Amino acid sequence: MYQLYIANKNYSSWSLRPWVLMRVLNISFEERLVKFEATGNYERFRKFSPTGKVPCLVDGSTTVWDSLAIAEYLAEQHPNVWPRDRAARAWARSATAEMHSGFATLRERCTMNCGIRVRLHEMPDALEQDIARIGELWNDGLTRFGGPFLAGKEFTAVDAFFAPVAFRIQTYGLELDEQASAYAARLRDLPAMQEWYRDALAETYRDEPHEEDARRLGTWLEDFRAKA
Repeated sequence: MYQLYIANKNYSSWSLRPWVLMRVLNISFEERLVKFEATGNYERFRKFSPTGKVPCLVDGSTTVWDSLAIAEYLAEQHPNVWPRDRAARAWARSATAEMHSGFATLRERCTMNCGIRVRLHEMPDALEQDIARIGELWNDGLTRFGGPFLAGKEFTAVDAFFAPVAFRIQTYGLELDEQASAYAARLRDLPAMQEWYRDALAETYRDEPHEEDARRLGTWLEDFRAKA
C-alpha cells in the first residue's frame, strides 16, 4: 500500500494536494504525518524525503517527492487522476502546472492556516492580480467543461492542486465572483476536505514561523483551533 508522508494539516498546503486527490479518488494509502518543529524539520524529513520536504509518496522501494510528481506517478496506475478527454486533460495539466509554479504573492501573503480568520492589512497589486487570475482560470474551466469541477464532471488532479486556495479564501476572506466563490465552497464541502479541516482544527501544535506569517500580514479575527 502507498505511504503518504505529510505535515501538519493546519499549515501544509503542499501535503493537502496528493492527500485530497487520493482520498476523493478512493486510492488507498497509509497516512504518515510528521509535524513541523520549531528547531527545524529538515533532518527528520530527510529520513523519508530526499529534499527534506513534504509531501512524499513511498510505494514499496519507490519514493516519489513533489506534489506534481506524485500526481503523475499515481496517474500511471489510476487513469482517473486526469480527465479522460484529451482537451480537458491538456487544460487541466496546464492549469495544474500554473498553480504549481506560480501565484507567489498569494502564497506569501496568504499562508495556509486553516483554523483562523484574518483581515489582511493591505491588498497589494500583485496579490489582486493573483486573485483575479485564480478567478479567471476557474471560470474558464467551469465554463469550458461544464463543471461542477474545473475540468468537467469528475474531481481530478487540477481540483486537488487548487484545494489549498479554497481554504485560503476562507481564512483571509478573499473575494471572487459568484461562480468562482461557489466552486471554492464546493471544494470545501467535499467529505475529504471536511475531514482534513476537522483534523486541522484538532491539532494543538503551533508552528511559530507559520503563525508569525499570519500575524505579520493581517489582524486575527477568529481562531477555531483546539487550544495549544
